[in-house]
Amino acid sequence: MDGMLAQKKILLIIGGGIAAYKSLDLIRRLRERGCSVTPVLTKAATEFVTPLSVSALAGAKVYTYLFDLTDEAEMGHIQLSRSADLIVVAPATADLMAKMAQGRADDLASTLLLATDTPVLVAPSMNVRMWDHPATQRNLAVLRGDGVGVVGPNEGDMACGEYGPGRMAEPLEIVTAVEAQFRAGPLAGRHVLVTSGPTHEPIDPVRYIANRSSGAQGTALAEALLALGARVSFVTGPALVPPPMGAEVIRVETALQMQQAVEAALPADAAVFAAAVADWRVENSSVEKIKKDAKGAAPALRFAENPDILAAVAQRAEGRPRLVVGFAAETETVVAHATAKRLRKGCDWIVANDVSPATGIMGGAENAVTVIDADGAETWPRMSKADVARKLADRIAKALA
Repeated sequence: MDGMLAQKKILLIIGGGIAAYKSLDLIRRLRERGCSVTPVLTKAATEFVTPLSVSALAGAKVYTYLFDLTDEAEMGHIQLSRSADLIVVAPATADLMAKMAQGRADDLASTLLLATDTPVLVAPSMNVRMWDHPATQRNLAVLRGDGVGVVGPNEGDMACGEYGPGRMAEPLEIVTAVEAQFRAGPLAGRHVLVTSGPTHEPIDPVRYIANRSSGAQGTALAEALLALGARVSFVTGPALVPPPMGAEVIRVETALQMQQAVEAALPADAAVFAAAVADWRVENSSVEKIKKDAKGAAPALRFAENPDILAAVAQRAEGRPRLVVGFAAETETVVAHATAKRLRKGCDWIVANDVSPATGIMGGAENAVTVIDADGAETWPRMSKADVARKLADRIAKALA
């Protein structure tokens, strides 16, 4: 094996959730790539997968109990926690995440996580209500602040019959995130926040205000940053383009939700705001579908201004990223408007483009941008959005060097 993961040592902690069955395939995928996998099962995990099946796939002893006298005579839990190149927690249940955030150590898994100085990657998995609960989101913010990597969760149908975010990332997605942990490059060890896609501002339960952003440029940029070794938090509205594998993906719908997700994802070394956030929301949105008036009168919609996420981050007194990059989608006098926007928002760079319908840029595969900073404007030729992303990622890496 001569791949990125060859000879890497992974300590895999399997939590007690229905997604534990995916850990069996994860072990297989990691070993295919040359990793050695040392499995640790929580007591609850043994209700979902057997130590025998885990051991057979890993080709290694399974650890379950903290007070195993043979191992503890040699300080087994300390050795386990520090001999790995990476600790992966999959599934990371709400309980395990709470223990990690609180620094508890009442079983082998939590003791290993508290005793380690090894990087940690978690793949959350839980019921959508548990994921959305303020306590879980607080714990998640603590873990991010501690430098813990996060992959997933995905959105979809759950074993409990509900639908929403909370499904554990698929094994190949976790493998991609593991690879990102070991990827060398100029942004290795850097955390970059990227926003992407449109926002949807509800009028009623079935209608909303949106724009034509596909999210393609944001996804391409996140992929380029990952390729340079960055840890990427990807906050995305309802985009047409799938999010990048290997990033921590945070899905939102509205501008208010995006603001909250951005604040929770900080601190970061750089923040790139590629999302097309709606300037306004419907203040008097209806909880029921609005019906046509018998007289044909249009509904009276009252608008409120959405928060300025870019300006709020760029003008932070404390915890401001070293580099804050905004995007300006304009339809006329592009450079003049974007230059004024950079000064007004307080960001370091503005990436401006002309999204007039005739350009085909919004929703298309190509882009033509001008990067504006304190030294002036640099216009790039029209190229694919992937090429724009790579060029911008290289520029970001040089700025953070």
